[in-house]
Amino acid sequence: MKMACTAQANGSIKNLKKGTTIITAEPFVFILGSLHRKERCDYCFNSGKISRCSGCQFVYYCSKNCQKKGWLIHKVECPSIKRVSPRIVPDAARMLARIIIKLNQGAKNERGYYTDTKYRTFNDLMSHEESIKKNIKKMEHFTSLSMVLLEFLPKEIIPEPRELLRIFGRMSVNSFNILDTDMTSLGVGIYLGPSILDHSCKPNATAIFEGTKLLIRTLCDLESLDWSKIFITYIDLLKDTKTRREELNQSYFFWCECERCNTPETIEISAACPNKKCTNPCSPMLVKCDKCGEEITDEFVDKFNEVCELSLYQLDKMQSTAYLDASRMCLEKQDGVVHPYNLVAVRTLENAVAAAVDLERWKEAEIYASKLIPKYLYYYGNSHPMTAQMYFSWGKLLSLQKKGIQALEVVTKAARMIEQTFGANHSKVKDEVKPVLDQLVAEYRITNGCF
Repeated sequence: MKMACTAQANGSIKNLKKGTTIITAEPFVFILGSLHRKERCDYCFNSGKISRCSGCQFVYYCSKNCQKKGWLIHKVECPSIKRVSPRIVPDAARMLARIIIKLNQGAKNERGYYTDTKYRTFNDLMSHEESIKKNIKKMEHFTSLSMVLLEFLPKEIIPEPRELLRIFGRMSVNSFNILDTDMTSLGVGIYLGPSILDHSCKPNATAIFEGTKLLIRTLCDLESLDWSKIFITYIDLLKDTKTRREELNQSYFFWCECERCNTPETIEISAACPNKKCTNPCSPMLVKCDKCGEEITDEFVDKFNEVCELSLYQLDKMQSTAYLDASRMCLEKQDGVVHPYNLVAVRTLENAVAAAVDLERWKEAEIYASKLIPKYLYYYGNSHPMTAQMYFSWGKLLSLQKKGIQALEVVTKAARMIEQTFGANHSKVKDEVKPVLDQLVAEYRITNGCF
């Protein structure tokens, strides 16, 4: 069986422009996160009017068509979900269960193509079985999920322990977070063809989603399509080298040696210059600013370390919910101590934007968003979906404050970026960006008497 997937032949295309789609793939298996189950269709992930499955009363669908498409897998899990109710099966356990169900239905030979002729099957994916056995946290997670599966799935379809560990490993190492148009995680999927792509902390391609469909798009111009030289990122890039490497080693079992990881960090972990008139990023290890010569005292270094520790503590507490008061406090303490491009400061700004939006503090959110834009341009570049989305958010915040002309300028720029990063035919362009842009243009014409 060949999965619905389109890919470019290796080396067959020269001089690819940034914003080119090089793989389009449907998932082998996927799952909508339980946090979103009451607001989105379990099959296509669309929001809107949805109806609950009459069997398990747990998952929802937007149409009979989606329910029919999802039934091949759901017909096995549906009675199990009903049986264990009101307990909610963890998302990772449901994902593992769906893989087992699909493999049991004969999908082990299903192919995901990454060129016209080259493909991967589920068993081709790396499992890192031996590495997982040596990882205490991974084995604890595996043991926990195994116990859930014994209660949840029909016992006759559960693989023997060693094979189950291999399946768990393939799931853990090869899953993609499925993102909505705001770049927020909705669920998880396994995509066979795109699993060929390696990681870099300085990627030249990125994953975009249209529902559950995955599109791999280039972030920069490429001389040719050489799959050994196409890189995406497996993790959040707004982390320092030590944290990124540890996370990649813990989750994916490799020590990153990409260009970014092998380049000495400067601004990412820097202090502000004690001289308020100097914007140079300073290493807290130096005795003076290497630009203006201002002394970096032991007291200043102690204060820098104290503020960073406090900020990291607060960021850790705000992993699930951003709090405006805590974000404000950290930003105030960082001012003049932590360089604005230090990743701790950038992440604090992200939380401040999110918290202010949640509280509908539009003016405050707009101020924070405007400060975040240059940081995103520095770390992501101007062709990354995260940068495009932040520009769009900034434009909408300006519009909410009736700053029509500035909002129109920003949203116009965001629209160009989003067309390039998501694609001109992506639903984000048609359903989100165009209506906002059209409204701002109409308001501008009315204000300026242009009919």
